[in-house]
Amino acid sequence: MLHAISRSAVLRSLWAHRRALRRPEIMAFLPAVTLAAFWFGGEDMLVFTALGLPLLFALAGAFRFEQAVPDFPDAAGGLVSPQQMERHLGLILQNSERSGDTTGIIMVALDDLAGLDAQFGTGAVTEVHERVADRLASALRGPDLIARLRPGCFAILLTPMRRIDLEAMVQVAARLQAAVAPPISLDATRIYVTASVGFCLAARAPQNTARALMDAGLAAATDALRCGPGAIRAYSPDIAARQKQTDDLRGSLEAAFDEGQIKPFFQPQISTDTGALTGLEALARWHHPERGLLPPADFLAAVADAGLSTRLCDTMLAGAMGALRKWDQAGIRIPRVGVNFSAAELRDPRLVDRIRWELDRFDLRPDRLCVEILETVVADSATDLIVRNLSALAKLGCQLDLDDFGTGQAAIGSIRRFGVSRLKIDRSFITHVNDDREQQRTVAAILSLAEQLGLDTIAEGVETPEEHAMLAQLGCKHVQGYAIARPMPFDDVAAWITRHRAGLRPLPRIGSRAL
Repeated sequence: MLHAISRSAVLRSLWAHRRALRRPEIMAFLPAVTLAAFWFGGEDMLVFTALGLPLLFALAGAFRFEQAVPDFPDAAGGLVSPQQMERHLGLILQNSERSGDTTGIIMVALDDLAGLDAQFGTGAVTEVHERVADRLASALRGPDLIARLRPGCFAILLTPMRRIDLEAMVQVAARLQAAVAPPISLDATRIYVTASVGFCLAARAPQNTARALMDAGLAAATDALRCGPGAIRAYSPDIAARQKQTDDLRGSLEAAFDEGQIKPFFQPQISTDTGALTGLEALARWHHPERGLLPPADFLAAVADAGLSTRLCDTMLAGAMGALRKWDQAGIRIPRVGVNFSAAELRDPRLVDRIRWELDRFDLRPDRLCVEILETVVADSATDLIVRNLSALAKLGCQLDLDDFGTGQAAIGSIRRFGVSRLKIDRSFITHVNDDREQQRTVAAILSLAEQLGLDTIAEGVETPEEHAMLAQLGCKHVQGYAIARPMPFDDVAAWITRHRAGLRPLPRIGSRAL
């Protein structure tokens, strides 16, 4: 009877710990357990233990060996294919319940890949990809896998480990960003690359499958790109919900225009000589009734897909001209306001008439409007209609700013032919201009070109006082960026101007522009 009770108790205890019995190393204790059974229970317990324990181990899964995870060849500079990574991840997830190990997926996405391609060309971008892949590999452990999912986006699969949490993943993400950050020297040019990172822990994936985990990591990276540059995001159900909201935006754009939810915000531009306000740039913002204030990156693509670019242009133009008129009536002198025009809008045969009508409606001179056009439009466009429209606007008296200058490889003849009056130096040349001699030489060359052509200059994306000071020393005439002010609604502009004028201190020009 005692033996029966003991056997029953042993069985219940072993079955309760069946998960631990799945570990193969537990079998090393089988001989000791068998001898102990004989010592305390005699021959009956010995027979029961010798026959029953192996059966119990088998039922618990101790004899099911894990499927080997293959080592993939490093044929492509340390990269595996996305299909190989997905298969490898699938095996890890299958074995994780038995092994107790876990993993995570990290997606590293290069910021502004289109801008890199436009500025440096496809060949340079290919070289950047290779350099970035090498840097990522050097920042990881040897067994970690890297795959390139698409241009500018790398997937990193971490080797399974006992414990990994959000804090550890954030630390790895920051280390990867630091590895990407140093400038890349390419054909005597230094290219600054930043990356946004999204990641997902296996335990937080929507489903316990390789595809679900990789999709979750990609969703987090997409959200990071939208909040970047240089953002880090962990996957959460909220991210999937936000992406669904983005898709739903297309259906609510018409109502947004009808109800006046999309309005211009204004970012100041100031003189580096006097510090005085020289203009404002009108930038679109959407006051969404449910999601709050949305930046252009969240809805401009949807506007273009819905064929509403012309309506957005009309909204921004009317809003900017109306604001300028109100400031005039309030005695607030603002020289001009800039409005961005896309290539599609510049192809409109009625564009000049529309602009002339808005100027007349608000009783404004043409020189109070600055028409901002991308350099890529000038460099790539052979459309006579665009040339005619821009020439007509220049003759009308509007100022023409060549936006993102340095990224579109516009020829000098094109600049003259389009009647451009000011070069707007792209932010990629402004980053670290205060401590990077190569950046300083590039900006100095652009300023020298503008001087020879008789063109004004403005630098955009000025984010630190040090960059502002260096641009003043180099001879750039105007600056714009977060170091001066963030874009603000119409109601905040007057107060900002009052504060700015009260604290004006012109930046001294130190040294020579020649480097």
